[in-house]
Amino acid sequence: MKLFRCQHCSQVLYFENTLCERCGHRLGFLPEAATLSALAPEGEAWRPLAAPGQRRLFCSNAQYAACNWLAPEDGSEALCAACRHNRIIPDLTVAENLPPWRRIQDAAHRLIYSFQRLKLPLANRIEDPAHGLAFDVLADPPEGSAPPVMTGHEEGLITIALAEADDAERERRRTAMGEPYRTLLGHFRHESGHHYWDLLVRDGGKLEECRAVFGDDSQDYAAALQAHYARGAPPDWQNAYVSAYAAAHPWEDFAETWAHYLHIVDTLEMASAFRLSVQPRVARGDELDTQIEFDPYRVRDVAALVEAWLPLTYAVNSLNRCMGSPDLYPFVLSPPAIEKLGFVHRLVHGQK
Repeated sequence: MKLFRCQHCSQVLYFENTLCERCGHRLGFLPEAATLSALAPEGEAWRPLAAPGQRRLFCSNAQYAACNWLAPEDGSEALCAACRHNRIIPDLTVAENLPPWRRIQDAAHRLIYSFQRLKLPLANRIEDPAHGLAFDVLADPPEGSAPPVMTGHEEGLITIALAEADDAERERRRTAMGEPYRTLLGHFRHESGHHYWDLLVRDGGKLEECRAVFGDDSQDYAAALQAHYARGAPPDWQNAYVSAYAAAHPWEDFAETWAHYLHIVDTLEMASAFRLSVQPRVARGDELDTQIEFDPYRVRDVAALVEAWLPLTYAVNSLNRCMGSPDLYPFVLSPPAIEKLGFVHRLVHGQK
């Protein structure tokens, strides 16, 4: 993610902003330009100052304060490019459903932003009814009437439990599952990894190459998960995987690695926007120094990402500990895990 600037007054803006706090201009996100724009009203439409020759309407989800993206001015699409991936949303006549759905919308929009920046295939369910990317955000049924909603993926359909947007409930689940990290955006990124495994690996002619890195995915998936939950990850899992869950099955290894790749590129983009550099005032080694002066979404060598990422995480983890907070990135990247990130990087950028 990057920072933006108001085209009217030069105020620094953030991705989710809807109003410039300095000049009062309404703001809207132009997905095709990947920019947040100040807007001037023109009748029922809006003229983006970042694209003055255009007129746009707001996504219909703006009425719920759940989207700041812009849709076509001709009214051909009531929803923006991100919200068109929503298949099922919670019942918004239930007042308590709206705040958690807004938080889930924020995460979904950040996900779509990354996919657009990476120029990944982004068909929705209307464009591709069988395999398009779609989101079902479901509230749990009344207690005792049916099992609670489980977050998951099936052929492009990502299901997110509305309860995951409750910080206390998500923390309870994180602790119960023994996870070091659990966020809404992390869920979306992980589950999207299964979707892009289908598109780019299974259907993209990369299956054997992927198996050479991640292992044989033809092993029984249900049995592998059952064994993982019964016995846990191998004690030496950090030597080869980005997370303990990645050790459960090659599909989960790929999805976890995919999620970490998105963590890395998006966080590095924001660090670059702030022109962060890490140069500790101690006896220096190259492993502690970095200046992030490149576009991580466009860099061609995964080594450049890792060389910038590791010092940044050392610094920010240390800052978090000074505040008594958990590490921002509570993971260790071993050489085999970095090799897997390299596979994802080459897959995303279409390199041989």
